[in-house]
Amino acid sequence: MKIVVFSCKTGGGHNACANYIKEEFNQYQVECDVVDYFDLVGEKASHIAEKIYLDSTKGNGKIFGSVYKLGELYNKTNMTSPVYMLNKLVKDKLYQFLSDNHYDLAIGTHLFPCLGLTAVKKEHPVSFINVATDYRCIPFWKETKPDYFVIPSPQLIPQFVDNGFKEEILLPFGISISSRFLNQEIGEDIPRDKDMVLITSGSMGFGHLKDVVKKMLEEIPNTYITVVCGSNQKLYGEIMKIDNPNLIVKGFIHNMSEYMKASSVVISKPGGVTTTEVAELRRPLILMMPIPGVEDYNMKFFRDHQMCLQANNTQDLVDKTKQLLGNKNLQEDIIKNQEENIKNYSAKALVEFVLNQKK
Repeated sequence: MKIVVFSCKTGGGHNACANYIKEEFNQYQVECDVVDYFDLVGEKASHIAEKIYLDSTKGNGKIFGSVYKLGELYNKTNMTSPVYMLNKLVKDKLYQFLSDNHYDLAIGTHLFPCLGLTAVKKEHPVSFINVATDYRCIPFWKETKPDYFVIPSPQLIPQFVDNGFKEEILLPFGISISSRFLNQEIGEDIPRDKDMVLITSGSMGFGHLKDVVKKMLEEIPNTYITVVCGSNQKLYGEIMKIDNPNLIVKGFIHNMSEYMKASSVVISKPGGVTTTEVAELRRPLILMMPIPGVEDYNMKFFRDHQMCLQANNTQDLVDKTKQLLGNKNLQEDIIKNQEENIKNYSAKALVEFVLNQKK
């Protein structure tokens, strides 16, 4: 059996999820590749897509939020979208790629390749699975025709059914997080002699965190404040200028689970994959700075199920962090709610499902 997982360079979550799925299949000695869908479109397409995405999230993501709302409105018209028509243009290249590499199954962790695979499926017998990476049926998912659709929670089944998916193809395994991520042991280089607050601003390093960090260090003494800046070199440079022995600054790291496990509180923007990582590790969580659109829905899902606290500004974030650090019962309540609403070993559930289908 040979599998390909398609992702796109529009935020780190889709890529992380794709790589988690690959890792899990590899654990079962199944050949699995991760491919950037836009590499099939053209040499520059991936970089252009990434730049458009990053530009749309500037200014607190107002442009991205506006585009997302337009997508929701268009979705209600039930007309074939221009998003589908653009991805349909890739169908011949996509089918040729699948055939040349003898893939038995394709998995998409982003809407675009799933739309392309839908166009292929209308002409050729291909099998593919959608994997949602947010706690919402986003605009244009309804135009995809997968064999199966992995969704984040059984509580979202009615929403996906309302968007035209048959319940029997919906697999509420959760957003795919690998067993390796969950089982990774904390390295000896990570200090554990006192509480740690982990601030992760996402793979792209969104948000203005310098003021947050300064205030944290001032108001929460004798606590490590660890900041993961992602690929945002400007942010990394700004925070590195802060001189405090309790401050730990990191760029893009590959052992995020170790830092999450070592932390008494994790602070994050509400990306679907990051929130799921924290919840599957069962860590007290504070969410902040959603990019308008789907991250608002992620925030709402976690808040409504009491799996996090929500901070609305710098002072609120500092106050909520102090509250959570000082209240073990509140920490335990958040973790209990995560256990009740978020399954862990989600990538394993997907892999075992696929392998059982082939028996």
